[in-house]
Amino acid sequence: MEPDLFTAAAEERQEKDPAGSPLAVRMRPRTLDEVVGQQHLLKPGSPLRRLVGEQADRRGAAAGSPGPAGPSSVILWGPPGTGKTTLAYVVSKATDKRFVELSAITAGVKEVRAVIDGARRATGGYGKETVLFLDEIHRFSKAQQDSLLPAVENRWVTLIAATTENPYFSVISPLLSRSLLLTLEPLTDDDVRGLLKRALSDERGLKDAVVLPDDTADHLLRIAGGDARRALTALEAAAGAALDKGEPEISLTTLEETVDRAAVTYDRDGDQHYDVASALIKSIRGSDVDAALHYLARMIDAGEDPRFIARRLMISASEDIGLADPNALPIAVAAAQAVAMIGFPEAALTLSHATIALALAPKSNSATTAIGAALGDVRKGLAGAVPPHLRDGHYKGAAKLGHAQGYVYPHDLAEGIAEQQYAPDAIKDREYYTPSRHGAEARYADAVEWTRKHLGRRRS
Repeated sequence: MEPDLFTAAAEERQEKDPAGSPLAVRMRPRTLDEVVGQQHLLKPGSPLRRLVGEQADRRGAAAGSPGPAGPSSVILWGPPGTGKTTLAYVVSKATDKRFVELSAITAGVKEVRAVIDGARRATGGYGKETVLFLDEIHRFSKAQQDSLLPAVENRWVTLIAATTENPYFSVISPLLSRSLLLTLEPLTDDDVRGLLKRALSDERGLKDAVVLPDDTADHLLRIAGGDARRALTALEAAAGAALDKGEPEISLTTLEETVDRAAVTYDRDGDQHYDVASALIKSIRGSDVDAALHYLARMIDAGEDPRFIARRLMISASEDIGLADPNALPIAVAAAQAVAMIGFPEAALTLSHATIALALAPKSNSATTAIGAALGDVRKGLAGAVPPHLRDGHYKGAAKLGHAQGYVYPHDLAEGIAEQQYAPDAIKDREYYTPSRHGAEARYADAVEWTRKHLGRRRS
């Protein structure tokens, strides 16, 4: 028997006893118009709109049919809880097609071939097309993904694949080139807040049984971290606890007890946001790795945007470490790239990795003071003309102007350095870079002393 995304038995049970289903299931959107967030994917004429056949009447095609111009396969890429399964569910309800689900965690080539064979029989036997929803496609091996190609190529099935990982790394190129890639964005606090409001009042939800005060809602949003499923699950548990106590509203205390998560004093749009971020960077600068991890944990637990944290770490790598550890910036940049690809909760590991490395690295602010001093002179008007021998000489008439004349090519010299003036006259004796002798920057200190001497600028 083919695995079905929403079996007839489950649907019948839910219809008879909707209260027996989890709140996240009961509040699952029934149409694209009920989907929270992802508005960039839901505009009129968008691939998802065409997939469910919402413009079929304009083409004269059957309702629920995307017609020959509809997408043959779609890959949904986004963090957990952003609506990938929900969109698949909406498609299953809106189209008059067989809908089959496979999870790459449990399925293999055998199951894929069984679905494809069933789809071909259904199409040839009674003209019924098949939508295959494949969850966690990144868990399929190359050979397993290869098994999907004939079905996608020949449109034996309409494939909707979901992944939380970058498909350019996790999905084979032939399948990616035959699919339409749709990127789902993390839900905003406003998106999740709207979903909670709907769940509180909707007949399918809590039917105004309890009230959600603002302070409790704020903590619930921090817990959810942009994950709609997590938000609804926590709301349902807290509402049940409040009703058991006979309370008309979900207090902050009740929510904390229910989810076993204390409410951290942290306002992502207020002073706490900047105070804790400042404390994180200053702890890294002070080489207190334990304090740095504490502030990092507070930001993570409060639902801070991991990209904001990663950006601060990149700045710290240059501002406070610089050339004392040249690997600090690559580590911070790699962390930022990883965070953008994986998101929370796994991003916490990456941010911890980078924070520890930066906190324990030797420190130098020479890059910061060097560019500050150089900018200061420029802003004072100490610029001056570029020395003639350094100007561009690659055009007719440059030689007559004296441009590029007398320039010494350093590679022609044995020591690889030419004693000639590079800076404008106004700042020719300025020295902006003052290296420390911390960590790896000691060799830069030696290098700058040697080069200045050979440039004729270092006085003995």
